Amino acid sequence: MTIPDFSLTGRVALVTGAKRGIGRSIALTFAEAGADVVVCGRTLSDLEKVAGEIGALGRRSLAVKADVSVKSEVDALVDRVVQEFGTIDVLVNNVIVYARGPLVELAEEDWDTTVNIGVKGYFLCAQAAARVMIEKKKGSIINLVSTAGIRPTGRQGAYSIIKAADEMMVKLLAAELAEYNIRVNALAPTVVKTENTNVEMFRGFMTQLPLGRLTEVEELAAAALFLASDAASYISGHTLVVDGGRINTFPRPAQR
Repeated sequence: MTIPDFSLTGRVALVTGAKRGIGRSIALTFAEAGADVVVCGRTLSDLEKVAGEIGALGRRSLAVKADVSVKSEVDALVDRVVQEFGTIDVLVNNVIVYARGPLVELAEEDWDTTVNIGVKGYFLCAQAAARVMIEKKKGSIINLVSTAGIRPTGRQGAYSIIKAADEMMVKLLAAELAEYNIRVNALAPTVVKTENTNVEMFRGFMTQLPLGRLTEVEELAAAALFLASDAASYISGHTLVVDGGRINTFPRPAQR
């Protein structure tokens, strides 16, 4: 049996929302696997720090400031990646904004911002990167979604709605791009422990998790590496749930 190849050597990856947390971890994991990585977001100074970390791993990197909800900026981003690196092999759509609170109280401007970045931004980036991938008939696109898009989560504004939309986007793109050997998949975590996570706030939540702990950011990045690599060469249109088994468990009864 041939051992699956998780290497990204010789490939170019573009990761949006990569200044910290999940995006940063995925970018660094891809670099460790051999990829050159472009990081994108709206705070250039933070992105440049991540690019420096990637460079320290011996890989080429580039930090680009861009608003993914604006088509002209996305097109300019992709054009620059191609100009600097020659191609795009992997796209990770990760950028997100939150507008917390009940949906019935969500302000129109918060709805617009959340949907523009969380859905339109994913669409624009996938569309632009796919055009590059179509030319060479190969590529991998990964949308970061959430178990909140599968199992509604209240008091997070439009979050569950946009994540459900991003998952459907994966299914549609996977069907449309299959003839070009472009795979499109989604990663659906529950709460991920990043450098900004207040773990104490989630002590009660962790009792609902079969594994009894939050997702480590490196565990999610490893799942992203799997989907990006040739080890997942026959997987497309799939949502890989990374939640410690919670999605498949019964809600625990309230204590009496």
